[in-house]
Amino acid sequence: MATPESRPEVTIERRVEWHDTDAAGHQHHSAVLRWVESAEAELLRGLGLAHLFGHAPRVRHEVDYRARLWFGEVVRTRLWIARVGRSSLRYEFTVRGESGVAAEGALVIAHVEPGAPGATPWPEDVRSTVAGLVGVVDR
Repeated sequence: MATPESRPEVTIERRVEWHDTDAAGHQHHSAVLRWVESAEAELLRGLGLAHLFGHAPRVRHEVDYRARLWFGEVVRTRLWIARVGRSSLRYEFTVRGESGVAAEGALVIAHVEPGAPGATPWPEDVRSTVAGLVGVVDR
C-alpha cells in the first residue's frame, strides 16, 4: 500500500488577486476552491488523466478556514489523492499563505458517463493508474 508521502500530489503557487478578495479585503471563500481546482487540473494532466474533465463532477467539498489571505499574498495549494472508490475519488488539500495554513479540507468527485443518471464506475485506465499510485481502491 502506498504511504501518504508517495500518493499522487501536486503543489501550485498563486498570488491572491483583487478578484479573489471580498469586501473585508481578504480572500473570498470561493477562491480556495478555485485554487484547489487548478491544482486538480495540474495533477490529472500529470497523471495522463485529463480526459476525466467533463466526466467527474464535484459531489462534496469541505473546507476549514484557519487564517486570512490578503491581496498580493503568495499562496501554495497542495492537493493529493486520499482515497479512490468504485465511482468516486477523494482529494485532500491544504492552502498555505505566508503565515502558515490558511485552509484545509477535502473535495470528492464522482465519475459519470455521458447520459448516465448517476455515478458510474471508473474506467479501467483510471483504476489501474490510480490504484498503482494510491494503493487505496475500494472495489
